[in-house]
Amino acid sequence: MTLSKFFNRAFTLLIIVGLAGSMSSCGYNDIVSKQEAVTGAWSQVQNVYQRRSDLIPNLVNTVKGAANFEQKTLTDVMEARAKATQVTIKADDLSPEKIAQFQQAQQGLSSALGRLMVVSENYPNLKANQNFLELQSQLEGTENRITVERMKFNEAVQDYNTYIQKFPTNLTAKMFDFSKKGYFEADQSAQKAPTVTF
Repeated sequence: MTLSKFFNRAFTLLIIVGLAGSMSSCGYNDIVSKQEAVTGAWSQVQNVYQRRSDLIPNLVNTVKGAANFEQKTLTDVMEARAKATQVTIKADDLSPEKIAQFQQAQQGLSSALGRLMVVSENYPNLKANQNFLELQSQLEGTENRITVERMKFNEAVQDYNTYIQKFPTNLTAKMFDFSKKGYFEADQSAQKAPTVTF
């Protein structure tokens, strides 16, 4: 090997090592880590929503056993479930618009389930049914899990979004097309305090 080839290879190696070093110091690896944290948190959100969706057919079948139960309420729940399961978002496309679309579909299912639970109060034999009580308890627990996982997701998104906007990391983020992720936001109706009358 000639001396010039040796220096060319050494120079190329130094450039590669230098680029790798500059990439790690400019935040690229941290951005990737934070993006993966968002992806993991999103997977957990989907997991708990799937758990809720899986419980619904059993709940509906249990309620069907109650005499004269409102068929429209059951139909509404199953239609809302079908709509909610049709809206899927990939972890690499968590734009604010997509999150809002997902949230709206899930809110429709939450509303339908809420109506089902209110109507079920009118059926004493249903309220005494052990299967119904167990499913109701599991749904309540799942709703709590959804709240917790959404909070964790929003925390991961906030960490990621903040990081990619800070200098000099924002330059790396723009160079490699890392964009902001969307948050779960409170339903607009939750912003208005309910009126309580006695």
